[in-house]
Order: sequence, then structure tokens, then C-alpha cells
Amino acid sequence: MRQDFGGFGRGDALATNRTMRLLVGVGVPIVVVAFVLLNSYTVIEAGTRGVLKNFGQIVGVLGEGLHFRVPFISSVTVVDVKTQRYESNSTAASRDLQIVSTQIVLNYRLDPTTVDTLVREIGLEYERRIVDPAVQEALKAATAQFTAEELITRRPEVSSAIRNVLESRLSARGILVESVAITDFNFSEEFTRAIEAKQVAEQDALRAQNELRRAQIEAQQQVARAEAEAKARLEVARAEAEALRLQREVISPALLQLRFIERWDGVLPRVMAGGDGNSVLPVFMLPAEEPATPTAPARPTPTPAPTP
Repeated sequence: MRQDFGGFGRGDALATNRTMRLLVGVGVPIVVVAFVLLNSYTVIEAGTRGVLKNFGQIVGVLGEGLHFRVPFISSVTVVDVKTQRYESNSTAASRDLQIVSTQIVLNYRLDPTTVDTLVREIGLEYERRIVDPAVQEALKAATAQFTAEELITRRPEVSSAIRNVLESRLSARGILVESVAITDFNFSEEFTRAIEAKQVAEQDALRAQNELRRAQIEAQQQVARAEAEAKARLEVARAEAEALRLQREVISPALLQLRFIERWDGVLPRVMAGGDGNSVLPVFMLPAEEPATPTAPARPTPTPAPTP
């Protein structure tokens, strides 16, 4: 029994070994072929470019899509050409020797047609080797052109100056500047207090100027109102004078008598002035006049005859 079992075990082991050798003999070529096939093409995603190398030598740039290459000979380095964001802080002196810390945000992208030159001359660490030094230089150069106060009041001009320097430095390397934005300015505490004091003084001066202007406007309004009132009174006086002149031209004694007759209601006056003109008495208080009685004519007195 043991010999039979042992014989059976040895036969099975030999069969297993033959099977393993067969699988290895067939499987290894399959694996090699699959590996070669997998390494014979590459896919370039959207927004990227592939730098094709043969034995390490750059021979071209691959666009988006599927590309075939020679396995073990060709290799592809993928480079991102989409817009990239870079933030930087820099401390520099302004034109009036104030220390200013500036933070900017740079948006840039790589030129798809020159990525092979960038990889050949700079490599994939272009941001550390090219972008950051250019940003530092641009910030210092632009800050030195303005005073600390102008950095705040003329921020668009400062951004434009920084962008001009960056474009001149980066475009030669195939790096395209899309936008530059200044996100923050930080000054020394002494300068910040001086700026606050100046702003307060300017606000006070502006308030005083506005009050003065308002007082001037109110005074002008009062003068205009007084002139208008005086002009109105003058016009009224002129109208009254003209009316009196016209009345004097048309009024006559006959006209006055006619107007009196037209307005008289037939009632005699109830008061009369005294003879001396200093007293006015009601009519019923004046002494009534007695009617005159006829008297006989006086007879002539006879003249006595003279005595002999």
C-alpha cells in the first residue's frame, strides 16, 4: 500500500512539473508580448503635451490623443499647458524708502509649441527656477518706481509695471503671462499710523470745505432771495407809481364831482364842522335857525320944529 501510494505521488509531481514548465514556456512570451504592446502607445490627455524622447534625446512634441512609440527606446514626458496659478510674497523698498511687503497672484501657462525647448533647457522645475525669480525681480523693480502712498492709490499702474517685467522675462522661456493681481500690501506700523492720521486730516479738511461751500451756497441763496424780493418790491412800486400817474392824467374836478354824485345815497351829512373849523358836531346838536318874521317898516320920527 505504501509503495503504491508513494509511486502515485511521484508520478503526480512529475506531471505537475511538466505542466508548470509548459505554463512558463507559454506564459512568459505572452507576458512579454503584453508588456511590449502596453508600452508601444501613449495617451496624451487634454490640456497637456507629450515630449517624445528616443534614448533620452528630445525628438518632438506629441499633441492630445493616442500615439504609438517604440518600446524600450522611446519615452514620453507629459507637460501641463493649462493655466496655472502662482502666489508669491516679496518685501521691497518703495521710492520713499518705506519697507513694503507685497503679495501677488500670477496666472500663466506654457506655450504648447515650445514645451520641448523648456524641458530641454529648464526641465520640469521651471516654476522654482524661472517663475519665482522673475516674480521677485518684477516686484522689487515695480515697487521702487512708486512711493508707499502711490502703491495704494495707483495700484493698477503698479500691476501693469509688474506684468511688463514678467512678460519680458518669461516670454523668452515659452511661459505666457495671462494676468497679474496684487492681493495685499503690508507696511510698517509707523507708516500705517501716519497714513491713518493723514486720512483723518484730509477728512476733516474735506468736511470743513463742504461746510464752507454750504455756507457760501446758503449766503448766495439769501442774497438771491433778497434781490428777488427787492426787485419784486421795485416792480410793485413802479406799478403803483404808473397807476397814480395814469390817475392824475384822467382825474379832473368834473370827474370827481361825477363820482361823488354816483355814490351819494341822498342822505345829508349828519355832522358839520364848526365855524372855526376846530370842532365837529352832530346836526341835531346845532341851534335851529328861526324863521324870519315879517316886520312893519319903521315909521319916520318927526323932526321937532325949531324954537323961535
